[in-house]
Amino acid sequence: MKSGRTVQEDLAIASYDQFAERFIEAYERLIFEEVHSEILDLLPKAPARVLDVGAGSGRDAAALAKRGLIVTAVEPVARMRALAKALHSDSNIAWVEDRLPALPRIVRSRKRYSLILLSAVWMHISPQDRDVAIATLSRLLEDRGLLVITLRLGQPDLGRGIYEVSEEELLKLAYIHMLTLVRIGKETLDKLDRPNIRWKTFAFRRGVLLSE
Repeated sequence: MKSGRTVQEDLAIASYDQFAERFIEAYERLIFEEVHSEILDLLPKAPARVLDVGAGSGRDAAALAKRGLIVTAVEPVARMRALAKALHSDSNIAWVEDRLPALPRIVRSRKRYSLILLSAVWMHISPQDRDVAIATLSRLLEDRGLLVITLRLGQPDLGRGIYEVSEEELLKLAYIHMLTLVRIGKETLDKLDRPNIRWKTFAFRRGVLLSE
């Protein structure tokens, strides 16, 4: 199934491109182990393959690479990608220009991943593309591979390509595409102190689990 870009998605790309330095400075103030504290014990052991989708400043990709994981970082915004590569030039990260819902370049590589991370990305995927996105991510996971998605809970902002999200929708799509829920994190305040924005982490494994 082919999906075209919406006006809102183009606006999101343009916004990140225009203010790339500002976004990177903000993201780099945060620490991976604090942002993702609720799933640290679920991370695969080195040298597993990891896919960081919407890698932004490269903060998470670099932290995962330092753990000995083999990281592929996907970032569709050219300026963000260039700045992130320069900022984390000492990290063993493969950077790829690609985007959901289909991730065509990643899919063509025929690699499978032990961990796929979507941190502050899901709200940028239009509702009509989310089924394709989850199907794509599920196919890219190894058996029992881990998919981590952080949900932005708050008002949508279509001017920045931010759509409304819901826990129910995500859980339904995950079930349809053979992803088993293994953890739901606590709802937390925004770590950049933005009012009326909260976050919640969901972790899934591919396939049906008899025990965890």
